[in-house]
Amino acid sequence: MRTKATLKNISESLNLSISTVSRALKNHPDISEETKHKVMELAALMEYEPNTYAINLRTNRSKTFGLMVPEISNFFYHSFISAVEEEVRRMGYTLLILQSGNDPSVEMENLRLCRMNRVAGLFVSITTHTKDIKPFLKLDELSIPVIFFDKVPAFEACNKICLADAEAGIMAAEALLRKNPKSILALFGNPELLITQKRQLAFTETIAAHDTAIPVTIRYADSAAEAYQHTLSGMSGKTRPDAVFSMSDEVLTGVIKGLFQLKLAIPEDVNVISICNNGFIPNLYTPAIPYVETSGHDLGKLAVKRMMDHMGGKTFVQELIVPSKLIG
Repeated sequence: MRTKATLKNISESLNLSISTVSRALKNHPDISEETKHKVMELAALMEYEPNTYAINLRTNRSKTFGLMVPEISNFFYHSFISAVEEEVRRMGYTLLILQSGNDPSVEMENLRLCRMNRVAGLFVSITTHTKDIKPFLKLDELSIPVIFFDKVPAFEACNKICLADAEAGIMAAEALLRKNPKSILALFGNPELLITQKRQLAFTETIAAHDTAIPVTIRYADSAAEAYQHTLSGMSGKTRPDAVFSMSDEVLTGVIKGLFQLKLAIPEDVNVISICNNGFIPNLYTPAIPYVETSGHDLGKLAVKRMMDHMGGKTFVQELIVPSKLIG
């Protein structure tokens, strides 16, 4: 078995001190270009790799960011994770991706893993049931910045990267109003989440401001299966709504399944609008379902920018917003 190359091996081969070799590999200005070249060349030839664990112990920091989400399979999070991974890799970092399963106890265990791995920073979308974010905020004492995204705490004094939830709710309501609906079935996510509260308030207030006579039936769905059941029950009566609003991609999949089960055509029998990540689901249908785009990709890029700004010294608390846009 081939012995792993070390700083000592390189220093003995070049008759240099270990400290000189170490500084040469770090491109230290005190080391001559000739020496740097010799060290770099031999290190490459010997396939030298720095001991990242030892570096982490010495600096109390790694070149790894933590990223925690309730579930990786979610359409939105997949888009967000891809954008973050692309950005941090370009900057020489790697990503430790963890999912909480929407369980606060698992979330705390994941947080412990991030501390143990001395992550450089943490991106986190909290669970539906997370009430206390103090354990996250304590990372600041270890100089580990935390950027909350998407499902963020109501607590103000923390860095948050959010979608324009109120704006998205208003846009969706205005788009439905242009169809002159007589009755609306509106399906939202978990009512305890700030994202749900913002979208619901903006949507219902916009409808009411236009015409208080339009009834809006509100249902809450934590999954596509629940959205499917609410669609079946909400659209089966004699005076069924002629318009449906869906708060997310996941809710929309349940809505579509329910409407197909009831043999209701879109938009002939019922108008549908949703808030979606990238339009993948709405564009599976002909004609495409109108949607308000809330980009997970753009949110990911903005989250990385805020993280790097924080690590660069801009440690003040910020809440940044990614704008929405109506498609279709």
